[in-house]
Amino acid sequence: MSATSTVPVVRTGERAGQNNRLTEDQIVVLDHALVVLDGVSTVTDEQPRGGWYAGALGERIANLLTRTPRADLREVLTAAIGGLARDHHLIPGRSPAATVAVARLADHQIDVAVLGDSPITAIHRDGTVLQLRDDRLAHLVDAQPQAALYRSRLRAGHGFDEQHREILRELRDFQNTQVNRPGGYWIAEADPEAGQNAFAATWPAEGLTDLLLATDGITEAVDAYRLLTWPQVATLSRTAGPDAVIDAVRDCEAQDPDARHHPRYKPSDDAALAHWLFAAPHLGCP
Repeated sequence: MSATSTVPVVRTGERAGQNNRLTEDQIVVLDHALVVLDGVSTVTDEQPRGGWYAGALGERIANLLTRTPRADLREVLTAAIGGLARDHHLIPGRSPAATVAVARLADHQIDVAVLGDSPITAIHRDGTVLQLRDDRLAHLVDAQPQAALYRSRLRAGHGFDEQHREILRELRDFQNTQVNRPGGYWIAEADPEAGQNAFAATWPAEGLTDLLLATDGITEAVDAYRLLTWPQVATLSRTAGPDAVIDAVRDCEAQDPDARHHPRYKPSDDAALAHWLFAAPHLGCP
């Protein structure tokens, strides 16, 4: 049976990184599309604004995808970002922000777009793994001396102390000089041009078994912790649900509370996973 001969099943999981704050990740589920957003949080304990922005932007993207189901995804992002900035008088450089990942099932294809570090991963029956990801911010940050410094301090056992937070504030200040500009990185904020700079692709739906949209609270388990591969994420989510994937990430982090083995910004990040299950995975020759 082809991937387009049946409506895919959707499973989702979300969890806050800190017990005293609401998650700033958002998942939007439509009949023909999925949207995952990660609101950009502050280094301090200010009232989170990224979560509000992610929720408001997700609603606008959903409305546009419903009204114009075949529109170019970059145009959808551009219109949603611009409309939200206009209606709420958001100012570039001073606005809350969010990463965005959008996937849409259309005829015999999957249209995907990402803006920021929330990748989309497709897995096919033949074992092929396709991924659309945006690493522009990661490349910029990793080139800064503060990135090496905070990791070395964590490995040395200093933990998430005040100096760690000060280093992160310096990194955030640097990021603010690079946001939504050529040669920097692009993210959903108050400049609609960011939508035109999203990474986009179209993949065939035939033979697709799984489509995964995840925030960095999930992707760290694959990219940094080497805890799971993307096919293993899909298998665990299929058999036990997305929350089981989040449980595995949290267990790994709980065993490394000071981040000596897996240096990271915070003890645990917000995590969101949206899983489109298409045809059953290949189980070998009959």
